[in-house]
Amino acid sequence: MLLIILRVCYFMVCVGSIIAYINSDFLDANIEIPDIIANNKFAAFVILLFISQIFTLLDLVIRRKRIEVISGLYFGILIGVLLAFLLNQALFTVVHEDFKELVNIMTLLIMCYTSVSVILQTKDDFRFVIPYVEFARDLKGGRPLVVDSSSLIDGRIADVVDTQILESQLVVPDFVLQEVQNVADSSDKSRRSRGRRGLEVLAKMQKNPHAEIRVEDTSEAELQAQAVDHRIVELAKQLRGGVITNDFNLNKVASVQGILVINLNDVANALRPRYIPGERLRIKIIKIGESPHQGVGYLDDGTMVVCEGAANRIGEDIDCVVTSVLQSSAGRMIFTKPDDH
Repeated sequence: MLLIILRVCYFMVCVGSIIAYINSDFLDANIEIPDIIANNKFAAFVILLFISQIFTLLDLVIRRKRIEVISGLYFGILIGVLLAFLLNQALFTVVHEDFKELVNIMTLLIMCYTSVSVILQTKDDFRFVIPYVEFARDLKGGRPLVVDSSSLIDGRIADVVDTQILESQLVVPDFVLQEVQNVADSSDKSRRSRGRRGLEVLAKMQKNPHAEIRVEDTSEAELQAQAVDHRIVELAKQLRGGVITNDFNLNKVASVQGILVINLNDVANALRPRYIPGERLRIKIIKIGESPHQGVGYLDDGTMVVCEGAANRIGEDIDCVVTSVLQSSAGRMIFTKPDDH
């Protein structure tokens, strides 16, 4: 709403200023206007108004504005003008008088372009800090975290957000949202239900007053040409943040490149009760394991339990004893044997 008021005020000021300018002879103002404008006032009014509104059109078209790009342009031009001035002081002592104006223009253009180009290419290594006040709300602490599709579809991220442990801003890239949407539109019933759950999880987090969720528009061509996992990693680098996922491969790719990764499986494993060899469990055998003599059941939290020698007891609730536990970022498996006592 504030931007709409600003644009309307700018338009009205432009209209009033242009009318005052082209009618300056009628208003007895001390301004001399060209004859072509004085003789074609309506055409001049339309052309000048169009020129003044070009910047409003650019503002509407370029919706995503990055502070580092704007500051890079500003400081690049500023430094370019300063370097051109200093260079001209040296060149004017050896340049002929007739060529001084040409040298002045060329050095100004070259220095401004060079400075802006260098700053924009090195903005990730050298950043300008511009103090400003954000009137809408205070940003939460911590580096932003990029959310991938697997964590949305999994759904546990909403429970983590509810605990208020995460104080960082959660960034959902548009290509991740599109990926979840494609899963939700799948003809396969199972995939469709998983995709819809991912969209519901995102909607739930957006309504959470304790979470700060932002859908990031990634229109850069270099990102669009890459695979989804690499796009997530590159976006995390640009934002100087981390990644939330439960995808084992994405976890490894991001970790190798030095990016902070919060793996939901690791979080869940850290909070699950520890099972040690000798501890007793009661599970229901629901299927045969990889080996013909193994039976497989699950705990209430989804942990797979492999029971040796229980392949012929499918459908039964049996007592078993823990023999070993295999735990990794991909999940956890508990190996047991039937309790004969």
